[in-house]
Amino acid sequence: MTHSDTPKPTIHVLMVDDHKVVRSGLRMLIESHPRMKVVGEAGKGSDALAAASREHPDVILLDLVLGKETGTDLIPGLLAASEESRILVLTALHDEEEHRRAVRLGAMGVLNKEASTELMIKAIEKVYEGEFWLDRFMTASLLAEMRRPAESKKQEPTEDKTARLTAREREVISLVGKGLKNKQIAERLSISESTVRHHLTSVFNKLEVCDRLELLVFAYENGMVAVPA
Repeated sequence: MTHSDTPKPTIHVLMVDDHKVVRSGLRMLIESHPRMKVVGEAGKGSDALAAASREHPDVILLDLVLGKETGTDLIPGLLAASEESRILVLTALHDEEEHRRAVRLGAMGVLNKEASTELMIKAIEKVYEGEFWLDRFMTASLLAEMRRPAESKKQEPTEDKTARLTAREREVISLVGKGLKNKQIAERLSISESTVRHHLTSVFNKLEVCDRLELLVFAYENGMVAVPA
């Protein structure tokens, strides 16, 4: 069997939505794809956290409205319960600020429930592969948000910022761009997680960004990592 013939791994999905009929429909759609398997579902926060801790899914489909609970507030707990999981928000909530907040807290994408099945499957695959799934409007909004605090002060040219990066820091940025988390980056580069954190802190300071999302937007905008297809 050639490398190209090697079957791709199954993507394990956890669904978090407070409507059972929605979960049933999503399960049917997701499991119609040969590469995907639903490993759990939850209708409230406590069940979602327990399922994430137990199943360690590849992708968590998360609604932002869970009865009286807010799905956004669950994101840090879900990522703590299953560090390697990636969260894709699937919601009918048209609240751009809440969408941005979800991404800030660690979600890797936002998709409207009205999206086609094909688009949902593609979004799950892309998020699983470590790419952000954001529409152009949200990307532009995040860029504007990044630039707003800097408008009142003189900015150092981008070339000067990137010129200060070490070769190792550029490697770390490249791996962040591929969706790897600190533990995976440490394993890939044969260094400790604390060293990865040190490199990221240095990168954030040199590029004047606040977090991984701002780093990715900066890196995409300046051609440091490939823009997701």
